[in-house]
Amino acid sequence: MDNNKLAQLLFPDVVNTPEYYEEKFPYRKLPNKAEVTRMAPSPTGFIHLGNLYSALADERIAHRNGGVFYLRIEDTDEKRKVDGAVETIINVLRYFDIEFDEGAGYADTDPQNAYGPYFQRQRVEIYHTYAKSLVERGLAYPCFCSEEDLAEVRKKQEDNKELTGYYGEYALCRNLTYEEIEEKINAGESYVLRLRSQGSPDREISFVDSIMGEIKLPENIHDIVILKRDGVPTYHFAHAIDDHLMRTTTVIRGGEWLASAPIHYELFHVLGFKMPAYGHTAHLMKFDEETGGKRKLSKRKDPELSLDYYRRDGYHPRAMKVYLLTLLNSNFEEWYEKFPDKDIKEFPFSIEKMSQSGALFDKEKLHNICKNELSKLDENEMYDFLYDWAKENAADKVDLWFADKEKMLSILRLYMGIGAKRRRKDFIFAKQILEMIGYFFEEKEEKEEFKLPADITSQVLVDYLESYDHASDNQAWFSNLKEIADRHGFASDMKAYKANPENYKGSISDVAEMVRIAVTGMSNTPDLWTIIHIIGEDAMREKINAVIK
Repeated sequence: MDNNKLAQLLFPDVVNTPEYYEEKFPYRKLPNKAEVTRMAPSPTGFIHLGNLYSALADERIAHRNGGVFYLRIEDTDEKRKVDGAVETIINVLRYFDIEFDEGAGYADTDPQNAYGPYFQRQRVEIYHTYAKSLVERGLAYPCFCSEEDLAEVRKKQEDNKELTGYYGEYALCRNLTYEEIEEKINAGESYVLRLRSQGSPDREISFVDSIMGEIKLPENIHDIVILKRDGVPTYHFAHAIDDHLMRTTTVIRGGEWLASAPIHYELFHVLGFKMPAYGHTAHLMKFDEETGGKRKLSKRKDPELSLDYYRRDGYHPRAMKVYLLTLLNSNFEEWYEKFPDKDIKEFPFSIEKMSQSGALFDKEKLHNICKNELSKLDENEMYDFLYDWAKENAADKVDLWFADKEKMLSILRLYMGIGAKRRRKDFIFAKQILEMIGYFFEEKEEKEEFKLPADITSQVLVDYLESYDHASDNQAWFSNLKEIADRHGFASDMKAYKANPENYKGSISDVAEMVRIAVTGMSNTPDLWTIIHIIGEDAMREKINAVIK
């Protein structure tokens, strides 16, 4: 067959050559040992913890030696595309402080975007150039098989208990003549373009996986589709060309892609490209209480797989990164304990230290890290963190919570334990914090119940309001509370109460609790006198009068 003639028949409009693109996208001028990594999601609208796990690894690998980390959108499957998905990907990763050096999210005219476009559907002419080159070399051919033809082939293979797929004698269009192909095209028959595989079932490929070590797998023998009927490439074909022309040096991806490695290995070799270093990550696992064993995190069963879960609740990005680094590199935890105040970007991240077995997602450990990281923030850092979260997730409350910055800072000083010997360590995420301090701004929807009967509680609260002096300091305020206790049959002295509890209605702590619940809706809070002075006398009286009524 005249392969050049066939190539011209299939690609009459392709004028560029592979050499044109090799020159247009030269090898990058980077520092020694610098690597180029990428995140290449499909725009499906769902971005999960595994994406962040891999993205953090990619970002650290690229930036540890002055390399490049870019974002490419693999949008060849039009059916799965979701409007707004790309913006979601960029915004979610930006929330977690994962920034790209180039790619989707920047304009094609931006100087850093010299290797674009970064959307695969905008690169079809590039793929057609390399497809035409394969046809010219006799390494690709058109296939006119219908779905019915392929189903029939599959049934025959299953009946014969043979490997299913399009290969060997089952590759029905592999040996069509030029005349047969031309006749079918002129008749308007649609076709896909297939790779003419050079693989053999008795040979293996061998390569060193950056994480898993040496990998040996059977060669690919399938004549895989590289261009679909609409001319858009398959993922396999597009990613090989893109990784080469964008000069990607390292690809970190999920272990489920290991099965596709023989296809990718062959594509890189027939295209004449150097294969990037692949590192296949183990699945994120979790403990299954039902079985007592481990299982993969599931989109259906585990809401915590979605990054929206953490963004909606307001997990601090640094806490998430610290936790994921403990999963990604086995020596990170020891380094971080030794250097707790260092920027985590200084950690010498290593692909070799990445886990070969499934990393176990432990929510309790994540929460402990969150508590520790939030306790390191100063009042202004905490204010900014809460404000940014509220703007995105509780816009209707922003004016209520943040109208008076000094008031919010006073609350944060109180709750964070600033100035105390030990900082408070029970905050996990933004939503929890703002719910906890919400009573400073509005009535709690659900207040804790008072322990004592309503008539006794009302009498105590009425007396409290009548004797209250807003100018009293903390000590004088508490002395007044003890006097109220004595007047209403409560023990103002805890020793006396413990010695003879039957002689009293309760103790001074019960009186303080009545006021506390009336003001805050909770029985357990930081210093009540300070709370009252942040809220203000008028607001305090209004809250207590509402309870009395």
